[in-house]
Amino acid sequence: MEHRSPNPCVHVVPLPRKEIAPPVLEVRGVVEHGDERGRTLGFPTANVAVPEHGLRDGVWAGTVRVGPDGAEHVAAVSVGHRPTYYGRDGARLLEAHLLDFSGDLYGREVVVSLHVRLRPQRRFSGSADLVEQLRRDVAGTRAWAAGTPATG
Repeated sequence: MEHRSPNPCVHVVPLPRKEIAPPVLEVRGVVEHGDERGRTLGFPTANVAVPEHGLRDGVWAGTVRVGPDGAEHVAAVSVGHRPTYYGRDGARLLEAHLLDFSGDLYGREVVVSLHVRLRPQRRFSGSADLVEQLRRDVAGTRAWAAGTPATG
């Protein structure tokens, strides 16, 4: 069953249970401009609006395919309300940090595949603590991509 977002460009497609290993869920959408905080912190992200649909907020190891026939990139993906900066009032957003990628994705269609939930979303005391955790999230994502257990 496909869930539709208020944004007609965003579609959330839960995968059948038999395919639960990789990936758990795929989110298709168009990369939107955000507040560029990830870029400022050294972790630029592709931002995709995501509707409320039962997916647990948190940080995931996954992949991002750019365009219908594009390359697939390993990514650390955050789904949630960005509590460090917005508390519970932030808009729910999917933010994918594509590892070892540089380029402009604004306005491009992407398919984000969430494979392994690394940790729940949580609030940090400030940017320095968040950056430290983001480094661990990237390391966990790299470990997952290499086939070793990821730790958050």
